[in-house]
Amino acid sequence: MSHRVSARPGQHRTPVVAELANNWWERLISAVWSGSLADQTARYAAHRTHRDYLFNSLGLALWGSLFPLLAIVCAQLAGAERAGMFSMAFVVASLLQFVGTYGIRTYQVSDVDESDSFAAYQLQRLLSCALMLASCWAYAALRGYSAEMLSIFWPVSVFRATDALADVFEGRLQQCDKLWLAGISQSLRCGLGIVGFVLALLLSGNVALASRALAAASLASLVLVSVPLAYFETPRSRSFELVELHELFVECAPAFLGQFLFALIEAVPKFVMEGVLPYESQLYFNAIYFPSQAIAMTLGLVYKPQLVRLANIWADPRHRRRFDLVTLAMALAAATIAAATLGLNALVGIPLMGVLYGLDFGPYRTQLYLMVLAGGMAAFVDFLYQVITVLRYQGLIVRAFLVALASAVVLSLALIPTVGFFGAVLAYLTSMALLMALLALQYLRIRLGRTR
Repeated sequence: MSHRVSARPGQHRTPVVAELANNWWERLISAVWSGSLADQTARYAAHRTHRDYLFNSLGLALWGSLFPLLAIVCAQLAGAERAGMFSMAFVVASLLQFVGTYGIRTYQVSDVDESDSFAAYQLQRLLSCALMLASCWAYAALRGYSAEMLSIFWPVSVFRATDALADVFEGRLQQCDKLWLAGISQSLRCGLGIVGFVLALLLSGNVALASRALAAASLASLVLVSVPLAYFETPRSRSFELVELHELFVECAPAFLGQFLFALIEAVPKFVMEGVLPYESQLYFNAIYFPSQAIAMTLGLVYKPQLVRLANIWADPRHRRRFDLVTLAMALAAATIAAATLGLNALVGIPLMGVLYGLDFGPYRTQLYLMVLAGGMAAFVDFLYQVITVLRYQGLIVRAFLVALASAVVLSLALIPTVGFFGAVLAYLTSMALLMALLALQYLRIRLGRTR
C-alpha cells in the first residue's frame, strides 16, 4: 500500500511544474559539471504510444498555431500593415527553413538501423542551418527590404533557424522511439516563443522588439532543453565519417528539393502579391490560409507518429498490401477533415475571423472556401511526400514538384495582376490539385514497379 507524503502544517508544497523545472535544472547542471551530456543515464522509457500521441499532438498544435496566433496579436496590437509585414517575414523565413532542415527528418527517423551516425546528422544540420541564414541574407538584400522590415525579418529568421536546428535533436528522440519527449521539446520552444512575443508586444507595441523576444525564447529552449534532452535520453553516438556527411547531402537532396518546392509552390502567390498588392493583403491571405493549414496539421497528428512503423511495414514484403490500405485510409481521412473544416467555416468562419483580427472578412467568403479545398489537397500531398520518402524514391518527387511550381508561377503572374487577391487563391488551388494528381500517379507507379 503506497502512502503519499503530504506537506507539514505551515509548509507550502512545491508546484509540480516548478518541481520538474528544478529537477531538470539540477540534472543539467550536474551533467555540465561532469563534462559530458552524452554519458548521463536515461530516465524516461521508450515506446509509450499514448504519450507519443499526446505530446506530439501538443507540440504540433502549438507549432501550427504559432503563426496564426502571432498574426492575430499583431493585427490587434500593431495594425494590419505591420501585421502584414510580420506575416511576409514569417512566410519567407518558413520557406527558407526548408534549407535548414534539408528534408532529413523523415530519412533520419526511418533510419532504424542507424546506418548514419547521429553525429553526422548533427554536423549536416549545422551546415544546412548556416546555409539557411546565408539564404535569408541574400533574399533580403535582393528584395531591398527597408530598415523597418529588416528589423522584423532577421529575428524571425533566427527563430526559424533555431527551429530547424532543434528538429535534428527531436528527430533523434523519435528515432529512438521517444517521440513524446520530442513533443515536449517542441511544445516548450513554441510555447515560450508565443509568451515572449505576446508579452513584448503588449509592453512595447513594437513588432521588431517582439520578434527579438521570439528568437531569444527559442534559442534558450534549444540550449536548455532540446540539446540536453537528446543527449540524455538516447544512446551515445559514434563519431561521424565524412562519407556519411556526403551521403546525407546526396541522398536527401531530392527530399529537400521536394519539401522546398512544395513550400515554394504555396508561397509563390504571396511573393507575387508582395510586388503588386499592399502588405495588408498578406494578412488577409494568410488568415484564410490558416484553416486549410489546420487540415494538414490534423492529418499529421494521425500519421507522423507512425513513420517509423510504416518503414518497418514496408521492409516486410508480406505487408505491402497493408501499406496500401494505410495510404487509402489517409486519403479518406484528408477528405473527411477537409469536409468538416469546410462545414465549420461555412457556419462561423467569417464572423470568427472578423472578431479575432478586428477586420472585415465578408468579401473573402468564397476565397475562404476555395482555400479550404486546397488545404485538403495539400494535406494529402504532404502525406504522399512522406510515404515516398519512406520508400526511398525521393527522386520521383522532384519531377512532380517542378511541374506544379511552373504552373504556380505562370498562374500567379497571369491572375494576380489582373484579378487581384482572388487570382492568388485560384493559383494556389489549381497548383495543389495538379500536385496531388502527380504524386498519386507516382505512388501508383512505385507500387506497380514502373518507376523507370
